[in-house]
Amino acid sequence: MILERSMHDGWLSNSYLVGDEPGGHGVVIDSGGPSGPLLEKVSEHGLAISHLLLTHHHADHVAENHVYKERFDAEILAHPLEAERLLDVDRTIEPGDGVLEVGGLKVGALHTPGHTAGMLSFVVNGTEVFTGDTLFRRSVGGVRAPGSTGFDDLKRSVMDVLMGLDPATRLHPGHTDPTTVGEEWESNSFIRVWRGLDREASERCTVWGEPATLVLWGEDYDGGHKAWVRWDESGSDDIVPGSQVVREGG
Repeated sequence: MILERSMHDGWLSNSYLVGDEPGGHGVVIDSGGPSGPLLEKVSEHGLAISHLLLTHHHADHVAENHVYKERFDAEILAHPLEAERLLDVDRTIEPGDGVLEVGGLKVGALHTPGHTAGMLSFVVNGTEVFTGDTLFRRSVGGVRAPGSTGFDDLKRSVMDVLMGLDPATRLHPGHTDPTTVGEEWESNSFIRVWRGLDREASERCTVWGEPATLVLWGEDYDGGHKAWVRWDESGSDDIVPGSQVVREGG
């Protein structure tokens, strides 16, 4: 299998080129990364590109859709709930629609909502999973972006869907570096708390002017932090950017 990645310098968002073999067939997954490096790899490997698969609708993952449509007339696919928020999706795809076969590639879709309602994780040939903004290396997606469906959905997507895969499965996030199911199971601080291995914290904090408990101060893909908070007023949980958290300890 051929697997190439292009990452945007500012957004740190990834686009992926996946091919079956040199001179064969390929797909692109998300278009937020610069298209130039991937177009060079398409030419280098002699691939015929037929599809652009979108994990979700956010701008940093769809910014160069037009490039792949204009260059290859690629068919653009996304979940119906994401397609509603885009103007250029050619066909919708959902788990249960069967496997998309592109040459020697077999592509399945997992519904992993939370960060957005129609977030899809794409499984290629059973070993490579492209997780969009649901799960990152040592972090998880936030649930306050446009179209999000909340903490409970994100937790289920991570714990019941992605962590249910074989530990050797390689994960390719929507931002920055790859990882594996096994690595995240052991090292991801959110997953460790959800597993009951580590305890919830109880530090007081304020987020967007609202009082809350800081349950977990975790890593984020950009070198900063992501926070799991519990709101005082509602008692509900949220995952928010660490930059928005004012900790009582300073």
